[in-house]
Parts: sequence; structure tokens; C-alpha cells
Amino acid sequence: MSRTTRQIRVGGVAVGGGAPITVQSMTNTDTRDAAATLEQIGRLHRAGCEIVRCAVPDQDAAAALGEIVRQSPLPVIADIHFDHRLALASLEGGVHGLRLNPGNIGERWKVEEVVKACAERSVPIRIGVNGGSLEPELLEKYGHPSAEAMAESALGHIRILEELGYREIKVSLKASDIRRTVEAYRLLAGQVDYPLHVGITEAGTTFSGTVKSAVGLGVLLYDGIGDTLRVSLTGDPVDEVRVGWEILKSLGLRERGPVFVSCPTCGRCQVDLIPVAEAVEERLRDLPAAITVAVMGCVVNGPGEAREADVGIAGGKGQGLLFRKGEVVRKVAEEDLADALVEEARRMAEEEAKV
Repeated sequence: MSRTTRQIRVGGVAVGGGAPITVQSMTNTDTRDAAATLEQIGRLHRAGCEIVRCAVPDQDAAAALGEIVRQSPLPVIADIHFDHRLALASLEGGVHGLRLNPGNIGERWKVEEVVKACAERSVPIRIGVNGGSLEPELLEKYGHPSAEAMAESALGHIRILEELGYREIKVSLKASDIRRTVEAYRLLAGQVDYPLHVGITEAGTTFSGTVKSAVGLGVLLYDGIGDTLRVSLTGDPVDEVRVGWEILKSLGLRERGPVFVSCPTCGRCQVDLIPVAEAVEERLRDLPAAITVAVMGCVVNGPGEAREADVGIAGGKGQGLLFRKGEVVRKVAEEDLADALVEEARRMAEEEAKV
């Protein structure tokens, strides 16, 4: 399935309108510490992040944002709540986007000032509805932060911007509950053509949050809903980027770096495969080539999967076969399996880069 949307631009990155689905993250440093924030943005960039968001809780953070924007390798979005002056200061600093709910920053003239400044700079606004901070009147109407309440909140914020003639908009509808989030996005997707930023908010720690995000985002993306995404994890934001890419790769929506295939091991496995698989994945994490790498442990499925991969190993008793493009390269001793597979994968990537 696919959903036709408008296209906006966050700096040089296109969102919606048939553009590739982008991977975002948010810094968890103190934005007032420009050096620390830029160091983290650099790590996010190397991991494949394409857009980064920074919290702007006060004027000191807004002032630091100017320096961050000037040195950032990624487009920067300012995350604003309640105070329109922070939005204006961030725009003066050159940010490429705002995350701001127009209904939450007070009188209409304040919204008008922000919209005017955004229009002058062609800066898009993301309306970010969160199930944990819905308007009191909607909670009273629906009794709880339902999918219908979330969609109605988004439509209300959209209406404010549309009345001011501004349509450089993207929208998110996030909750920590997967079903509610999916239903809210489905409701809104049928009513507007703005690009959608998708995610499961407050998803949890790296393990549980990855599972919840993969399930929720997988459903939405498979339905054609989602133009940019953030995986929200309690941990290093670099992990958010890695998980986001793995979700997109698993659905065939983007390519970046290796696709890993490895067997779960069983009583037939006669090599210590788990540390081999972990070592190969870790050592090839920075490889840019989109190649399939198989780490297999026995003679049942191993040879078949290894042959189908670009490079792979199939374990035997204390040794394994190294495959490349369906052909056996050589036998390798168990203790050398990880080294042999990593070297072959890097060799293939280098050769393909020269073509």
C-alpha cells in the first residue's frame, strides 16, 4: 500500500511526496552545552541519522542552538513547548524545522508571529500530538486519551495553521500504547494529506522499546503510513537510529549496511556460534554496503542460507564453510570463522564500491 502526501523539506531533506522514509532521533544532552550536543549529533550522523531534534526549554538553549545549527552535519529541529519566544529565537538561530503545537502557545497573535517567521524562512512545523498531554476538553469529551481524541487534537492544531494559510506541516500522533497509536494514525491518514512522522512514544528501554517500536512501526509502514520515523528508547539515541534502519530494511523500504541472517542454534550445532554471530554483527556495523551476511550453524539450513547470502558461513564439526555469492570459498577452523567472514564481507564491499 502507499499513501500520497504533500512534500516538505527539512533543510535539504525531503519528507513525504514519494521521498524515502527518513530516520530521525533526538539528542538527550543539555542543549545549552553546544559541544556535548554536537558530539552526540556527530555520532548520530555516523549511525545513519538524517534529521535531529533538540529540546529548547529556555532562552539559553535557544541561543546555543544557533551554534549547533551552524556546525551540525544534520538538519536540526527545535522542540518547543508553550513559549512562542523560544520558537522565534530558534528560527533566528537558523533551525530547519519546529516541533510545536500551535494550540499550546497561547494567544493567536503569538501563533501568527511564529507562522510568519516560518514562512519567511520556509521552515516546516511538526504538529506533535502525544497521548500523555492531550487538551483537557478532549479528555473530558472522550474520557481518556483515545485514538479519536488524538486525531481530533491533531485536526484542531492543523486547522489553526491552515487558517493562517500555512501548509508546510507534518504531523505525529504518538502514544505508548501500540493499538491506540496505530488507530490514531489510521484515522488521521484518511483525512489529511500531510506527511506523517511515526513512532511509539515512551516505548521503553533498548530491549522492550525495540520490540514495541518494531511492532507498531511495522504495522503502520506496511500499511503505507509514515514518511519519517523516530524510535523512542530510554538509552543512547544512536540505538534509536540503528533500530529505525533495521525496521526499514526488514520491510524492504530502505537499504543501508548489511542485512544479517543467523540461525538461533540448536542441538545439531557443533560450533560455538553465538559469539561468532555477535562478533560479526558488531564488527560490520559500520559497513555501508547493503550486503546480506549469513552466520549459520549446522548442515540442515546452513548451506542453503549461506549460499543465498552475499557472504556467509555454514558450520560443521569444529569448522565451517565460507561462502561467497553461492560458491564455497574454503573451509575455515572454528576459531577463525568470525575473522574470515568479516574479511570476506569487507573485501566484497570494497570491490563493489569500485564498480
